[in-house]
Amino acid sequence: MKRGLAGTAALLLGLLVLALVVLFPMWAVLSSSIKLPREIIHRIPTYFPKSFTLQHYQKLLATSDFPAYFGNSLVVALLSAAITVALATLAGYAFFRLEFRGRELIYRMVMVAYAFPSIVILIPIYLMFAKLGLIDTRTALVIVNVTFALPFSIWMMRTFFAALPHELEEAAAIDGASLFETARYVLVPLLGPGMASIAVFAFVSSWTEYLFASVLILSDAKRTIPVGLSGIIGQYQIDWGLLLAGASLSILPVVVFFAFVGRFFVSGLTEGAVK
Repeated sequence: MKRGLAGTAALLLGLLVLALVVLFPMWAVLSSSIKLPREIIHRIPTYFPKSFTLQHYQKLLATSDFPAYFGNSLVVALLSAAITVALATLAGYAFFRLEFRGRELIYRMVMVAYAFPSIVILIPIYLMFAKLGLIDTRTALVIVNVTFALPFSIWMMRTFFAALPHELEEAAAIDGASLFETARYVLVPLLGPGMASIAVFAFVSSWTEYLFASVLILSDAKRTIPVGLSGIIGQYQIDWGLLLAGASLSILPVVVFFAFVGRFFVSGLTEGAVK
């Protein structure tokens, strides 16, 4: 019993430390975004604001292009997540349910492609997109984000398809359901946790992507939030209030998105961990 209590206490302590490590930086950003400038740059940091102001948010929304950056990131992230979920589900069905020549070879080639660092293929992708006329377009970012999220997403789908018994599809076929109807009405509802996990992964990856967004996008009006916030850092000085307000608002969509699909996301990770 004593060992049990000690183990529980150690686990709770570990979770508390982990929560502090994760949540403290977020609290520091959020709390500092409502401080007066003199308190932000004060020699002795304050962990609880002694002042309150919304001037940084007002300045950010009124005098900068942050609303455009926010809209660009939202469009790119949502499209990337939706396309990744659709393609990963279809590819997962093909790889883990259908029998065809070269299935394992194609699957392994997809996984090998995931092993290449993004910086290695940056120049080839830029040259290819330049020939296709996709430079300085949000379409280019969506293609890149889906390309890098898809291999891992397909790999994740293996576990969820393995958890579905083949008898469900056989029963649907006996009832006269076509392959499309079986996938839509039988498999997709049961793959909800897996699809939610992929959606969160693809959305967050797209929302935080910086390297390709900084190279493929040339005009300021089409920049995403990571690239746009980096432009706030001046050559000689940094407007910390503006930067912290932008960072605080950039967290909001991820929190809202996770609030809607978080329950399925956690369920998906739990199911994937025990198979």
